[in-house]
Amino acid sequence: MGLLEVADLSVEFEAPAGRLRAVDQVSFALDQGRVLGIVGESGSGKTVACRSILRLLPGERARIAGGKVLFEGRDLLGLPEPEMRRLRGSRIGMIFQNPSTHLDPLMTVGRQVAEPLIYHRGLSARDARARAVELLRLVGIPDPARNAEAFPHQFSGGMRQRAMIAAAIACEPRLLVADEPTTALDVTVQAQILRLLLQLRDRTGLAIILITHDLGAIAATCDSVAVMYAGRIMEQASKAELLRRPLHPYTRGLIGSRPSAAARGRELPSIEGQLPPLDDLPAGCRFHPRCAHAEARCRAGTVALQPATPAHSTACLRWREVMAA
Repeated sequence: MGLLEVADLSVEFEAPAGRLRAVDQVSFALDQGRVLGIVGESGSGKTVACRSILRLLPGERARIAGGKVLFEGRDLLGLPEPEMRRLRGSRIGMIFQNPSTHLDPLMTVGRQVAEPLIYHRGLSARDARARAVELLRLVGIPDPARNAEAFPHQFSGGMRQRAMIAAAIACEPRLLVADEPTTALDVTVQAQILRLLLQLRDRTGLAIILITHDLGAIAATCDSVAVMYAGRIMEQASKAELLRRPLHPYTRGLIGSRPSAAARGRELPSIEGQLPPLDDLPAGCRFHPRCAHAEARCRAGTVALQPATPAHSTACLRWREVMAA
């Protein structure tokens, strides 16, 4: 059994129109020391699926409607909340999308990095502060002893992201969920943050789930990839296989619309249309209204993820024709 196994995970939101399914029977697995990328447009369900692993859904109207989340052999969805609180931050860490909204503006950075050590490890405030300085040094914060006494607003965006990573790994978790960790950072800092995550993986054996819409980040960091669209996984494979031989039209569209030097001076290709709203999801393949290869059978029933090869799955009925075209 791997470190993490997610099986048929579904998440719903209560709305005036009824229950809206934002994540629909999502399954994936992750072994220790590996990096899984979950990629897709904004609104595809990436963040909701991964926050469900930690049972950190937004608001009372969101609920996990089904599935299993096995972490180290235990189903997290059945654990009492006190047990989940002990796991969060100790065995599973999370880097949130916007550090400015998740770092307390009234608390020094060093104290915020030290808090998990005090809560989960029982360290004294003095020992936790010393370890926080070590962690800030580990993630590349300059002059960590001095900057531990700084407040978040005194840090740049890249330094705030590094501080959040330091807090997330303080208790040496086995799994780290990184939700768009390079959003709003310039390209140089983005590369530094991704390189830092890989260094932490290599040093500690950390398993990482990287949530992103950036295929460049996927190519630079991940071992395997799951492509999400409208709450479902459309394709799943190793990074090398998926980027070399994408089988789903949506994946091919994402790869084709990525800027490259080879296309300089030409109009950037794009995927026509937009994600369907949760209260009006199409029958059949959810991508079919935007797909140039769709035919009648794509518009009916449920198009499930099926293996095209032992290591490559796709939710496209016409993947052979797509490849041939």
